[in-house]
Amino acid sequence: MNQALQPQEVILAEPRGFCAGVDRAIEIVERALLKFGRPIYVRHEIVHNTYVVNDLKARGAIFIEDLAEVPPGATLVFSAHGVSQAVRQEAAQRGFQVFDATCPLVTKVHVEVAKLHREGYEFIMIGHKGHPEVEGTMGQLREGIYLVEEVGDVAHVRVNNPAKLAVVTQTTLSVDDAAEILAAVKQHFPLVREPKKQDICYATQNRQDAVKVMAPQVDVVIVVGSPTSSNSNRLRELAQRLGTPGYMVDSAEEVQAEWLEGRAKVGLTAGASAPDVLVQAVIKRLRELGATTVRSLPGVEEHVRFPLPMGLGDKSMAEVSASRS
Repeated sequence: MNQALQPQEVILAEPRGFCAGVDRAIEIVERALLKFGRPIYVRHEIVHNTYVVNDLKARGAIFIEDLAEVPPGATLVFSAHGVSQAVRQEAAQRGFQVFDATCPLVTKVHVEVAKLHREGYEFIMIGHKGHPEVEGTMGQLREGIYLVEEVGDVAHVRVNNPAKLAVVTQTTLSVDDAAEILAAVKQHFPLVREPKKQDICYATQNRQDAVKVMAPQVDVVIVVGSPTSSNSNRLRELAQRLGTPGYMVDSAEEVQAEWLEGRAKVGLTAGASAPDVLVQAVIKRLRELGATTVRSLPGVEEHVRFPLPMGLGDKSMAEVSASRS
């Protein structure tokens, strides 16, 4: 690549990377391994990041989809995405020791669904079919919850009583897409009940807002995140929607030199499930490809921390940190 065409500057979005829900979920598995030893079983990937999952596998976590794979008396962790009532009931019947790593913001949606269901409400859920969070939320009820993935789906929803209809959303959606679909829901169902506070989580919102600030200032955006990560995919899509080429990488090795040809400023961010070690590796790779400076944009500072489940708080953070190194 010609010297004149090499990237000169890396601009970091702020905030980026781990959110409080991801931090908590990973820490739950780490503390369970410290306290109970290997193996610890985890239903579904604890968070959608290949590096994190492989690291925990190496330390003794076993990731499963079917509870039939878990032996009697084992310790089981529910992933950050949440699970259906059927999974909870099966785990209780099988007598596992369960620690729930569901993100508290997802749990809030589950609680709202249960509460309004008792009051006779049906639900429209805005989200992506097959995503574990969507399956978990829809699985809070046996019936009366309808998934819409795009605006065109709304017209096909049939409910028993439009005056007793509420809407919930997957927490990791594109803020703009969700707003567009919600507008269509409100047009078709004017009496629909919206959440008191939008379901899309603070971290998803903040990372998307940061890309909106960064994308116009750079020539290309690289998002660190795994293909299965919904919020990471939304960041890449957002950059492209704003007119800036966007790419997503699971590791530094995936960064391709041709993406950077003729592009002096490279924007870099990371999804909420991507650890900073991967961001640093990408920065190193970009320096190898010619970048000479790295700077962070000003952005929202996040100070959220969620409490751990009972029974896992007696190991020191020093011990947990040591287990990560």
